[in-house]
Amino acid sequence: MLEVKDLRVNYGGIEAVKGISFSVPEKSIVTLIGANGAGKSTTLRTIAGLVKAASGHVLFQGEELTGLDTSAIISRGVVMVPEGRRIFPDLTVLENIKIGAYLRKDPLDDDIHWVHELFPRLKERSWQLGGTLSGGEQQMLAVARALMGRPKLMMMDEPSLGLAPLIVKDIFSIIKEINGHGVTVLLIEQNANMALHTADMGYVLETGRITLSGTGQELLADPSVKAAYLGTK
Repeated sequence: MLEVKDLRVNYGGIEAVKGISFSVPEKSIVTLIGANGAGKSTTLRTIAGLVKAASGHVLFQGEELTGLDTSAIISRGVVMVPEGRRIFPDLTVLENIKIGAYLRKDPLDDDIHWVHELFPRLKERSWQLGGTLSGGEQQMLAVARALMGRPKLMMMDEPSLGLAPLIVKDIFSIIKEINGHGVTVLLIEQNANMALHTADMGYVLETGRITLSGTGQELLADPSVKAAYLGTK
């Protein structure tokens, strides 16, 4: 579904992403893991059109995305859940959800019903201001908002950041459920253990380069991944 080929991205004079290539098969969950500054968020932001690539290609269902603006990329079915959630705190929960469908012209009722089924707490809090939600509820709201764009590919940037362990388990269960509905997921996550247990395929990024790849289970068993990211030997 998604192919990234020899992608290079510069920040000022620094090459943040150094010629990486990877693919995301349709209906799969793929994760990028790595330390802070490895280039994970930059990669997602470049795919989403928020950062300009210096060179390389991003192909989605065979179509070139490189150089398109973010709205054009969203309209093709590629949606991002940003790090830090980025909800609108002074809008209600329902208003935040509807903003995810801003490019759509068709009725929203069925999709709102679906995200309310996925996130019953959001239905209960429909008229509450987004800024009054807990961190976990705000993350659910960010995911619900993204789903309103009817994504074929949903990219998620650190969905577990700052959340309690029980809430993290809930978020990853929801990721698997969304994937079960046919949505392909590209996930970056510092909680490598949860990410690799959830993902079909994973890639390890180190200082802008992919140094290792494999299935989630293969990477969980890899000694270098265990030592660097899982805290075990």
